[in-house]
Amino acid sequence: MTATYRIDTHTHIVPPDYGAWLRRRGVEAGGLPIPEWSVDAALDVMDERKVRTSIVSVSTPGVHFGDDREARDMARAVNEYAGNVAHNHPDRFGFFATLTLPDVEGALAELAYAFDTLEADGVVLLANTRGEYLGAPDHAPLFDELNRRSAVVFVHPAQLPGPVAPGIPPYAVDFLLDTTRAATRLVQSGTMQRCPNIKVILSHAGGFVPYAAHRIAVTTSPTDVGGGLAQLKRFYYDVALSSSPAALPSLLAFAAPDHILFGSDWPHAPKQVGGLFESMYESFLLSEAQRVSIDRGAAERLFPGFAAVSDR
Repeated sequence: MTATYRIDTHTHIVPPDYGAWLRRRGVEAGGLPIPEWSVDAALDVMDERKVRTSIVSVSTPGVHFGDDREARDMARAVNEYAGNVAHNHPDRFGFFATLTLPDVEGALAELAYAFDTLEADGVVLLANTRGEYLGAPDHAPLFDELNRRSAVVFVHPAQLPGPVAPGIPPYAVDFLLDTTRAATRLVQSGTMQRCPNIKVILSHAGGFVPYAAHRIAVTTSPTDVGGGLAQLKRFYYDVALSSSPAALPSLLAFAAPDHILFGSDWPHAPKQVGGLFESMYESFLLSEAQRVSIDRGAAERLFPGFAAVSDR
């Protein structure tokens, strides 16, 4: 494959039983209906968008609706489904394992199974679960284990705590704030300093993080603003739905050059919407080195097992 072929780190999977389970509950994904997903449909979209490998994840609302046992069973089911897809199509798919927060004990058990048995490529964590943001004290054992494993952690937004603003669907702006809150909390809580081996990917260009980085650093590290900025620069950022002429320059100005990743957000972002942002990304004036890094180079360093794949 040529250097134009991509590794998509922000793309989703909807196992059929999981999708049906959510629809029976009348649950949406941040204001959007739960989409259908299939291997064939995913491969078709990937080929259209020059994506060689997709590292899929379950999106919001995750698997925990108040019952730990039910959440553990569903996490196991979706991880085995995703693991089977990756096993059957090793050149085309990897996956982030779904965990069971706020059930930390269940999350640790599923983490071990997903990594040691299913060979997951990382984990996906929602920015908040029922108002508890990543970096909460209860999460310390999970992050310590992720750090021990030098894991990649994909942070995806969820619905904000509190009522939805009338007429404003959560995916429009609330998701961006949710990711920003999680990033701020991970720095403020000391989690990023305590866990130097984890690699954290923030969805949608980190929400408002690049734009508000200095303001966040002053808040999280008032006596060491430079240190706060350095912690924020440790994050990886994907360009899913964030490649507009307004958003992408802010991300490029702030993020470490090799910490920006390609993302599509399919199928939760319909093909028309994803295509709009992809066209803006492709028309954006980037150097060849920048484009190759975003398309696949940064992801190859995070996931070395896919580096050779993208060269075939």
